[in-house]
Amino acid sequence: MNGKRYSRQRELIYEAVLGSDQHPTAEMVFQWLKPENPSLSLGTVYRNLNLLTEEGRLVRMPFPVERYDADTRRHVHFHCDKCGGVFDMELPYDPRLDEQACRESAHQVTGHRMMFHGLCVHCKQVH
Repeated sequence: MNGKRYSRQRELIYEAVLGSDQHPTAEMVFQWLKPENPSLSLGTVYRNLNLLTEEGRLVRMPFPVERYDADTRRHVHFHCDKCGGVFDMELPYDPRLDEQACRESAHQVTGHRMMFHGLCVHCKQVH
């Protein structure tokens, strides 16, 4: 595969994540892009998501199935226990928690991830 096509596919994959508020899995990105890009393979999506993560353009999120977030600033998430959806929460990231963790442990803390869970707005309405 030549560099130009690889770069084009990588940008398509990045734009798909950037344009979504769903924190998509690699499979979701593949399904979104495949109809208009028949030569795209799931392996290409995974490789490019890994490269974009290494470049700092995406954040890999540890769930039973990896999800990706184009919002690389430190922020809080919500995970719906019913539908599995992942949503951003506009709560401030508190670096004082990192400082406190360093003071109270022998670990060198460089950051934290905060995840709330429960029922999302949609599931709460149909519950």
